[in-house]
Amino acid sequence: MMISVYDRHLQEVAQRIGSGANTVPDQRAAFKQKYSFSTQPFELQLLIWDSIWKYSNDAKIRLQAIFFLEQHMRQKEKLPLIWAVASTWQDQVTDWGLCDSLAKVYTRALEEMPRQVYPRLQAWNKDADIWKKRQSVVSLLYFHRTKASYLPFKKITPLLVSLLADEAYYVQKGLGWSIREMYSVYPDDAYKWIEKHVKHISAIAFTIAIEKMQPEEKDRLKALRKG
Repeated sequence: MMISVYDRHLQEVAQRIGSGANTVPDQRAAFKQKYSFSTQPFELQLLIWDSIWKYSNDAKIRLQAIFFLEQHMRQKEKLPLIWAVASTWQDQVTDWGLCDSLAKVYTRALEEMPRQVYPRLQAWNKDADIWKKRQSVVSLLYFHRTKASYLPFKKITPLLVSLLADEAYYVQKGLGWSIREMYSVYPDDAYKWIEKHVKHISAIAFTIAIEKMQPEEKDRLKALRKG
């Protein structure tokens, strides 16, 4: 049986990653060594990595595909194609590591193409899949310091409110993360929002949400939760 070109590329990546690249720094170093197809045009490389992502269940191999996206996502002209392809990768996400790694790419696309990306986040926000729900809020701000511009406050909060009662642990962790980053970007508005919803925010999300606040701010919110 003939082995397809995409199968050969997958085997190449698998062999390199299987040789001991166990930590993320090791995996990044492996990616920097380049692959046989790394000199191909960007569009062809993206198709290759898309195939590798969809035909491999190995998280380390899939992470190599995300490193490729990271390498190109600062080039604005490439973002529409990156988003068109990589937004489908969320369908195969089954753990928080890959979910949050993709968030780094998705939040970049959101920054430059909010009209195209935000509706997808809205759809994921209402999906039954916990990783899509987590992604819908983590991608809003990711780590805010990595971004030069942000969605308006009023665009962020509806996606947070809709998940306040969600029972999934990893959704609540993502929710807390996003509230924390929202506070860093919009401190006054975010604090008032947290006050309003303080009794409806889960303990998991609340603990993360207040991490960057001053002690007196934390104490006031804790008192409101108990009151």
